[in-house]
Amino acid sequence: MQYQIFVESRGRHFIASVIGMPTISVDGFTEVEAISKVKAALNSRLSKGKVVTIEIAEPQEIDRKSISPMQHAGILAVDPTFDDWMEKLADIRRSANAIDDEV
Repeated sequence: MQYQIFVESRGRHFIASVIGMPTISVDGFTEVEAISKVKAALNSRLSKGKVVTIEIAEPQEIDRKSISPMQHAGILAVDPTFDDWMEKLADIRRSANAIDDEV
């Protein structure tokens, strides 16, 4: 297997990280030492588990034309706080209309 390693110079030392595996990151005094250490860390990690490939189906596109705006009509009718919410909404609208009338 091949893995991509990102090697970064940080002043007097180097940091090597396995791309796609953020928990595998090591440092060394030279680039060669950092790469050697990250290879050992990756081998250690892989020896404790395995890489499995899974397949996920692509999400299906939703046909927006087939969704009726009325399909959810009335779902809040049984909510005991619905009338209070509607009254508060009416108050907000009256206040907004009053501000518009003043302008």
